[in-house]
Amino acid sequence: MAAGAPLDLPQRSPFQATVRALTANLPTLIAALVLALIILGALFAPLLFTQDPAAMAPALRLKPSTWEHWLGTDAYGRDLYSRIVYGGRVSLVVGIGAAAVSVAIGLAIGLVSGFFRAVDAVVMRVMDGLMAIPNILLAIAVVALSGATLWTVLVAITIPEIPRVVRLVRSVVLSAREEPYVEAAIAAGTSLPRILWRHLMPNTLPALIVQGTYVCASAILTESILSFLGAGLSPEIPTWGNIIAEGRNYFLVKPTLILWPGLLVSLTVLSVNLVGDALRDALDPRMAKRG
Repeated sequence: MAAGAPLDLPQRSPFQATVRALTANLPTLIAALVLALIILGALFAPLLFTQDPAAMAPALRLKPSTWEHWLGTDAYGRDLYSRIVYGGRVSLVVGIGAAAVSVAIGLAIGLVSGFFRAVDAVVMRVMDGLMAIPNILLAIAVVALSGATLWTVLVAITIPEIPRVVRLVRSVVLSAREEPYVEAAIAAGTSLPRILWRHLMPNTLPALIVQGTYVCASAILTESILSFLGAGLSPEIPTWGNIIAEGRNYFLVKPTLILWPGLLVSLTVLSVNLVGDALRDALDPRMAKRG
């Protein structure tokens, strides 16, 4: 090989880069495993030796851990372990659903807003108005007007997150649209949808991945806060937020009513954020070059 000749390094596929990023360091690997276990537990809850999470047994209320009730029972005699496992289903649906919908809508609006200056002036004023309303207040207002169902809670949590995604995408597009390859595409007569999808949208993916993980974690926390305030889903529906809300009245008698669901909320939020950072490093070309 001639001196100074560039080395032919093997190119990694996106899947290989993602796997490498998730296993590159111990904290990220642990976070990925924890998140995988939580998701699998929610999906296969009936197979994990659970009981009916809504079955009440007043004679067994606030019992300690036994072989029959691994984490004891709550104030209504319901199996706490089963309610926590099934509660992960609703909490994860809210988190993942809010992240997916807000990113999809925010990406579409942000691409158009960042590319067209005339549209940008109107869209951003609307987004600024939504961002001026606190998330919790807006969510409570939507739930109060529409009723506390899974879909209304999901919509109530998603609406405040859309402006943040729009502003993020818009900032990336404003910078990328001045690049020579975009100007060349415009001069060549490339159609607008192709410019937005092929040339501008890929630049937003690394930032959107991190923002999506933040939205997912924030949505899980917001659902817990809504349930704690009594503005979330019906109390008989097992969610981590509802379990914490019910257990607060019996904290001095049985602290584990709050400890276990609170621990799962914290682990899920932390794991989602760590995995999101790893995915950003894997998909961002600048981070890959540094690696």
